[in-house]
Amino acid sequence: MLKNIGFALTGSFCTHEQILTEIENLVCKGYNVIPIISETVACTSTRFGSAENLQKKLKKLTNNDIIDTKVKAEVVGPNNLIDILIVAPCTGNTLAKIANGVTDTCVAMVVKSHVRNNKPVVIAISTNDALGNNMENLAKLIASKNFYFVPFGQDNPEKKPKSMIADFSLIEQTMIMAEQKEQIQPLLIRR
Repeated sequence: MLKNIGFALTGSFCTHEQILTEIENLVCKGYNVIPIISETVACTSTRFGSAENLQKKLKKLTNNDIIDTKVKAEVVGPNNLIDILIVAPCTGNTLAKIANGVTDTCVAMVVKSHVRNNKPVVIAISTNDALGNNMENLAKLIASKNFYFVPFGQDNPEKKPKSMIADFSLIEQTMIMAEQKEQIQPLLIRR
């Protein structure tokens, strides 16, 4: 049974409020959620809110300290701190790093550290180039062991034809299926 969830946020700032709602839902259901944020999220304030306020909300929601550096992230695997890791939102930049084994950020490092224990990683994409340069990275991870995707679809085919975003309301269902080593279906959805 899943108990400790690592929840990593990357820089798709327009989705953070939705993500906070999903984190709150998990906490309310009794999961211990350990927040993880990328360096960009840790220090970037946008029109969607300040970095400081986001961190305060995460700490208050989860009642846990935030993992926000590569040094803190690296020990997740060796210390077996989490049962499952969720990366939501997962930007194209982070997707590319994970797919190609680049560990120069906190989130990419925590993925590498967690995967060493043969445990599942759930990815909820939010990227403007999923059907562009990042298509090969998306395909590589879909075909990789221990990676599971929250169902996703095009969010604005007319204005952003290569952009795709996950249905964040399906994070928990995807996580439950991933624990059983199964990909939730359908993977591709109409948004």
